[in-house]
Amino acid sequence: MDMPLARRVFTCIDNTTLNATDNCVSVEAFCRRTMEMRMADGATVAAVCVYPELVGVAARTLAGSGIRVASVAGAFPHGQLPIALRVEEVRRAVGDGADEVDIVINRGLLLAGEENAVRDEVAAMKEACCGRTLKVILETGELPSPTLIHRAAELAIAGGADFIKTSTGKIAAGATLEAAEVMLGVVFENVKTNKKTVGFKAAGGIRKPEEALAYAQLAQKIMGDEYVNNQTFRIGASSLTEGLYSLLTF
Repeated sequence: MDMPLARRVFTCIDNTTLNATDNCVSVEAFCRRTMEMRMADGATVAAVCVYPELVGVAARTLAGSGIRVASVAGAFPHGQLPIALRVEEVRRAVGDGADEVDIVINRGLLLAGEENAVRDEVAAMKEACCGRTLKVILETGELPSPTLIHRAAELAIAGGADFIKTSTGKIAAGATLEAAEVMLGVVFENVKTNKKTVGFKAAGGIRKPEEALAYAQLAQKIMGDEYVNNQTFRIGASSLTEGLYSLLTF
């Protein structure tokens, strides 16, 4: 295993707890354990990702740690609420202390061909972020073709996404290297045409270090070695984090 790359991947993890049983006590404990997983040089994971209701406790616990607070929002994981309510949830998460917000596109609109509506919804939630990082989940497992994944990625970027993300982790079909390749191809095209680099996040079913490294290696192949840093590359994970930390500190 490429250990230097594995270490870089560790610093790109969004350590995630999105369980129906999450509560203030469990999230505080999760954040404290995340802070304990620190390399000898002080390096940590990039962020902790929680539900909107628990952003406040995460922000208080992680204060001063250098670990960012991420919140899912915007009617995660389905995106099936009126846009005004989705925007309000994003605004509330930011107000409670979220540094980053992970939303999901309305796949129903996309599949119905309402592309402008998809883009405009992303734009509305980007505005509600008030300058915070917006990650836009495509839920590629519900998109039936590479062509549609490609178009979803384009619309998310057009709406203002800072990152495009594969999956919610809440359906059986999570991240795949095939979908990631399509998405990273769109990111590469955007650099060429708009001179803007958009981040990429793989999430959903990535549990083993070698699986995470495969996404990092794909990103290096398409975007270059420098792309794999926590400003432009993330892995959404829960069980992966402990395993990778143990591997790196053994």
